[in-house]
Amino acid sequence: MKILVKFIRNLLGVIIAIMDLATRGTKLKRSLEKQQQVNDEVKSLALYQFFACPFCIKTRRAMYKLNLPIDKRSASQGSPFRDELLTGGGQVKVPCLRIEQDGKVEWLYDSTEIIRYLQTRFA
Repeated sequence: MKILVKFIRNLLGVIIAIMDLATRGTKLKRSLEKQQQVNDEVKSLALYQFFACPFCIKTRRAMYKLNLPIDKRSASQGSPFRDELLTGGGQVKVPCLRIEQDGKVEWLYDSTEIIRYLQTRFA
């Protein structure tokens, strides 16, 4: 039964991911200088995610629309990033945005909070 549930969940996630790619829309346009500044700023961010997770897809979609090339790290079983997420953030819950600022690291969970943070900082 667990295998069937996992299969259905992954299948639905892949379908949602494909639909996202097909309906994504356009990226935010910035001047070259401004985009380079944003690119430099996002180097201190990393998104821990699962490919087929609907909340991760929602977060990646917002990142795409805001034109934010944030490092995406898979937290799937067996991944070193999963251990990093557990050690640093305290739990394996995705999506999770790792924010490094002024020598401090903050772990932001919840897609809505992540999107709000990104829109406030980069829109």
